[in-house]
Amino acid sequence: MYASELALSPQPVQLGTSIRYDPRAEMAMRLPSWVQPLLTWITAKPAPGEEPAPKSPLAFVREAALLVAGGCALSALAISFMTVQEPLFWLLLVSGLLATTSGLGVFQVVIFHHCAHGTIFRTRARNRTVGRVVSAVLLFKHFDRYQSEHMLHHNAKKLFTDDDEFTDFILGICDLAPSLDRHELWRRLLVDLVSPLFHGRFLYKRIRGSLGSHERSHNLIGIGAWGTLLILAALTHMLGIFFVAVVLPVTVLLQIATVFRILCEHRVPPVEVLIRRGPDLVCQATAGVFPGVRPPEARATTLPGLAAWLIWWTNMLTVQLFVRLFVLVGDAPCHDFHHRRPANKRWTDYAHARQADLEAGCPGFPLNYVDTWGLFRAINENLGALARAPADLLG
Repeated sequence: MYASELALSPQPVQLGTSIRYDPRAEMAMRLPSWVQPLLTWITAKPAPGEEPAPKSPLAFVREAALLVAGGCALSALAISFMTVQEPLFWLLLVSGLLATTSGLGVFQVVIFHHCAHGTIFRTRARNRTVGRVVSAVLLFKHFDRYQSEHMLHHNAKKLFTDDDEFTDFILGICDLAPSLDRHELWRRLLVDLVSPLFHGRFLYKRIRGSLGSHERSHNLIGIGAWGTLLILAALTHMLGIFFVAVVLPVTVLLQIATVFRILCEHRVPPVEVLIRRGPDLVCQATAGVFPGVRPPEARATTLPGLAAWLIWWTNMLTVQLFVRLFVLVGDAPCHDFHHRRPANKRWTDYAHARQADLEAGCPGFPLNYVDTWGLFRAINENLGALARAPADLLG
């Protein structure tokens, strides 16, 4: 049952030391029940009173495979049978590239990641096997090394140190550093996203960690897979389609999505928290990031109210939907829940599990969850925290 059916008013949510209104509760109050499942998926936030929606880990595997296959097919269809002057060409191509990149993100964020935690398949061996194949084919770091480093990332003693994968990414790949002005951090970030040098350096590091790993058999799987695809594309005179429909999403597009996703996942806490490295470090190092904006208060029965709702729906079904598909895929919006409860078996129903933990006060932690609405607001806040940190704080 939804809040709209109960005529509930939105209630303030206690978040640590601050109180914020929950836009999702307002959506539930002002919109009919039949749109609530869509809003829950887009925002990764359930409506008040919404029943949990259990999901199998294998459902994410199927989702990722269908998105990649369908996306590649749409892109190939557009390139093969249409011209750039046709509007349908761009609609199919953009949709195809978005779907492919989204599926690759699910492979990266959900399958590869949760295989490292041993929570996709029932056995450790199956998780390791699938993780190794994904890392070889999609040019991710060798699964065994990633798993070892990722466990350190979950250790409060190692978070934001030289041993931390997040620190290595923002300092080593993105060239972002503490104490730089927030505007300078944004400038470097935007330059990175369009820089061939940045993407080449990023891709080289990926290839070296995947196809140049310590294990020859692992490397041969990746080399064989990409070599076979390249040969087939050449023999069928589809090299152009192959590079646009497959190589572009796997490289540049996935790397752009990865940059945005990682920069919104963690926030450098105050110096005293980082030095103390107590239980509050995990609380202040992560925040939930939810695609969506507060709905209008006006009714759609007036012209200004109708305009406000049209603008809101346009934003939700374009900007916020794109963010959900391109950047905040899978359980990425609830990354803070994963860090607080990394072994929780309800991770597949991340939205409801996190909300239940929030409403219970997050037992075992000194601070409750923090909600951040909007990807760019989250990144801006995270870059602001990085700018406030002393130059020698990280590492």
